[in-house]
Amino acid sequence: MNITIKQLRAFVAVAKTHSFTEACAVVHLSQPALSVAIKNLEGELGGALLSRTTRTLSLTPEGEAFYPTAQRILADLDEAYEEMHNRFSLFRGKVAIASMPSFASNQLPTALRNFRDKYPHINMTVHDVIAEDVVDMVRDGRVEVGVSFDPGDTEDLLFNPLFDDRFIAVLPQDHPLSKASVIQWEQLLESDFIILQRPSSVRLLVDMMLDEEGLVLIPQFETHQLATIGRMVSTGLGVSVVPSLCLKQMTELGAVCCALEAPIISRQVGVITRRRYPLSSAAKGLVDVLLTTY
Repeated sequence: MNITIKQLRAFVAVAKTHSFTEACAVVHLSQPALSVAIKNLEGELGGALLSRTTRTLSLTPEGEAFYPTAQRILADLDEAYEEMHNRFSLFRGKVAIASMPSFASNQLPTALRNFRDKYPHINMTVHDVIAEDVVDMVRDGRVEVGVSFDPGDTEDLLFNPLFDDRFIAVLPQDHPLSKASVIQWEQLLESDFIILQRPSSVRLLVDMMLDEEGLVLIPQFETHQLATIGRMVSTGLGVSVVPSLCLKQMTELGAVCCALEAPIISRQVGVITRRRYPLSSAAKGLVDVLLTTY
């Protein structure tokens, strides 16, 4: 069967107007072209849909039965066309993003506001998960866009850098080093230490860099959440290190942040997407906003 949309529109126009002349105006076809469209449709279906005499034009019983079906097909097609047009035009749609908590709670809201201002009809879902889970969620197709540290060379993922994030020291306000402009790691390690638990990528990176410098970190407290670290530091339980993108959060929690060196630890933060899968229009729009915001 090879029924075309043109044939269906021609038939519905004739059935609705009961006039070939009026139907021609509706579907913008000449009368010969309209007649051919109807004839070909009848040929595909196997019988007459219209009963034509010199004075009257009416539907056959089969035409009466097929008329609502043809209307429904065209209505569904028009609705699908409008839906896809809106999606491609970013007038409608949805997008999900996974982000590590340090970015999600500090920088991401600004990007989401910029995206919302530009595309107010796109619904968004934010998954606030650890850096490793961001990579897994993108890789498994559970989200189209992720923001995390550089996952390294991978065949299935693309990484677009946003900025370099340097780790900073976090101290209680009354700590002896809280007024220093720059702190050495050896100085920081003399205090009780609070840090994220393994397998956090932050913890693994700190352990690796300190091992290269011959320094040993023996934490007194370990936790899963950066916000918990900020609160514990502010109450005087110890010191810590966090990515600098958490500076505002740590300050709001009552801690003091200082530059940290010897060694300087930094890591690229960027947008992660799947390499061999095209992004939806909404996801493309979100990636563009992220790349232009930072």
